[in-house]
Amino acid sequence: MTATLLAPPDEIIHLSGISWKTYETLLEELSDRHLRLAYNRGNLEIMAPSPEHELSKKLIGRFVETLAEETKVRIYPLGSTTFKRPQISGVEPDECFYIRKIAAVQGKKRLDLTEDPPPDLVLEIDVTSSSQNRLQVYADLGVAEVWIYNGESLVIQQLENGVYIVSQTSQFFANLPISNIASWLRQANTMDYLELVKTFQNWVRIQIGK
Repeated sequence: MTATLLAPPDEIIHLSGISWKTYETLLEELSDRHLRLAYNRGNLEIMAPSPEHELSKKLIGRFVETLAEETKVRIYPLGSTTFKRPQISGVEPDECFYIRKIAAVQGKKRLDLTEDPPPDLVLEIDVTSSSQNRLQVYADLGVAEVWIYNGESLVIQQLENGVYIVSQTSQFFANLPISNIASWLRQANTMDYLELVKTFQNWVRIQIGK
């Protein structure tokens, strides 16, 4: 099969009635085109990330690393690794981290979710698309917590009994006002990247009394 789909920036393609085999074929054939695919029970979403999306993704991932460094929380970042539950769901998160389950996956070249645990924390950027369809995929996979940034606010979703519930706090960075991170992300277009990261780091240190 030769794939001809190539979405321009900010465009999202939704397809239905797609077989698991077709999804896996597209994953392979579109792997060098920097497209993100999400599959859920025959429905396929193909998205081409925009510069705005990628900047927010990069920055929030860096912020999680800063949070972990300052609070002494161990993390294992796996970026946009493709995670699949065969025949049902597949997704490539914007960013993902193992926190509680690091020992089960660290050093592995390939992950099999029939044997290996899903990431503990997933980050999704909604500035040009909605991640609502992906939440069901993450629920299928068993991802404990998803942070969603839409360009204005940051929402924490925690998995409870197979359903995501909005939470005011993160189970991984307790006692920190995680939703306030949105105010730092909104400065990405006007402030130097490394200066913004350093300023955020100083804010975290104040929050934890360091």
